[in-house]
Formats: sequence, C-alpha cells, structure tokens
Amino acid sequence: MRGRANAALVTGGALVGLVVLAALVSFVWTPHDPTYVDAANKLREPGGGHLLGADKFGRDTLSQLMVGARTTLYVGVVAVGIAALVGTPLGLLAGMTPRGWLSELVMRVNDLVFAFPALLLAVMLGAVYGAGTLTAMIAIGVATVPAFARVARAATLQVMVTDYILAARAAGRRRAAIAVRHVLPNIGSVLIVQASVSFAIAILAEAALSFLGFGTRPPTPSWGRMLQESQELLFSTPRLALWPGLAIALAVLGFNLLGDGLRDHLDPKLRRVRAEG
Repeated sequence: MRGRANAALVTGGALVGLVVLAALVSFVWTPHDPTYVDAANKLREPGGGHLLGADKFGRDTLSQLMVGARTTLYVGVVAVGIAALVGTPLGLLAGMTPRGWLSELVMRVNDLVFAFPALLLAVMLGAVYGAGTLTAMIAIGVATVPAFARVARAATLQVMVTDYILAARAAGRRRAAIAVRHVLPNIGSVLIVQASVSFAIAILAEAALSFLGFGTRPPTPSWGRMLQESQELLFSTPRLALWPGLAIALAVLGFNLLGDGLRDHLDPKLRRVRAEG
C-alpha cells in the first residue's frame, strides 16, 4: 500500500510539474507567437519549424499548448482560491456550532449552491458581464465552495471532540482563537487534498466553458477552445484535437493522483495502517 501511495504521489507530482513547467516557460519563450495567424502554414504537419504542426489558422500548436497551460493554471488557482477562502470559514463555522441555527443555515445554503450547475452559473454571469476568463473563474470558484465547506465541516467536527480542544475551551479561549490556533492547523492536510482534487475539476470546467464559448476568449490560447476549433476537422486532421485533449487528460490525471497521494501521505490513520501492514 505504501508503495502504491508513493507511486501516485510521485506520478501526480511529475505530471503537475510538467504542466507548471510549460506554463512558466511560456512566460519567457514559445517556439512561435501563439496568436500569430499564418495562412501559408495552415494545417501544416508536424516537423520543421512546427514540432506539433499548425492549426487551421496557421498558429503553432505547441506554442498554444504552452500558453494554454498558463491560462488553465491561472483559472484553476483563482477558482480554487475563491472556493477555499469562502468555503473553509463556512465549514469551520458550521463545524464549531453543529447544533446552532447558524450552522443549519450555512449548510442549507451550501446544499442550494451545490445543486446549482456551474455551467448555468457561467451562462448567467456571461449574459450579465460578458463571457471571459473572469466569468469562468468566478463560476468555477462559486460552484466549488460547497465541496470545501463540507470537507472543512466534517474535519472540524472530528477535531472539536479531541482533548486539546476541550482543554482550550475549559481554559476560556475564544472561539475565534480556537479556530485559528487549534482547528485550522489540524484540518489543513484535508484542505490541501481537497484543493488538489478541486484543481482537477476546475481544469475540466474551464475547458468545458471555453469549448462552449463561455470561458477564455480569443485570441488568448485555451485548451478547451483548441478542442472546439478542431471539431470540424476531427476526421481529416485528428491531431488538432489529440494534443489539447491529451493535455487536459494528463493535467486532470496529475492533480487527481497528487490528491490521492497527498491523502495517503498526510492522513495519520492511513499512515498507521501502512505501518501495521
């Protein structure tokens, strides 16, 4: 079991590191300008000056993939950040007052948001503010808040019955101090795992929104829009869909494996099981 957990952590970390590396390198170098339309190189096959070929507009595929990785990570970081900053305090509040009306209100609102599709929210925001990267980030972030709230609440309920929390309450510590100094550090590992899993969901959501026209707008490269632009040439030039599809699959797989590996590595109960095994 331990070897399997380490393999997931290493493999996930390697895949995520590859995506991050491509995004960082794209800030200082790409083989070509990813937004430059070159009709002379339209649908050019891989080779020569275009390692992965060119799309139907003559834009370099590798350059678009590299800048698309930057866009994907940017949306994921902001969306998961929004979800964590909003969902974690709500989960803490609900977990520290499990029998209060405020806890019930928080969780019922949480259930309502959880039942609201992220795509529909993105469509509504797009209709009001216009489709774009900001719209995608807000929609994905709001849709992911319930996941963080539920995880934070469940972990907080477990921590609140421990001896050191009871001792802190008996000593007269304020609830806010207990939350910051005792509860939050002890549920941090769970939140880290949730962030990794939510990042994978955010990647899929951003790609789906861009594919439907509610995400990143042209000319900024996006993996989802690369798929959308390639669908009419799917049978004649399948490589145009292969590369962004593969990039999305590997990125999602990487963050999921990283989340599984971190869960097995950070969870003390699983560590104890591995030690006994």
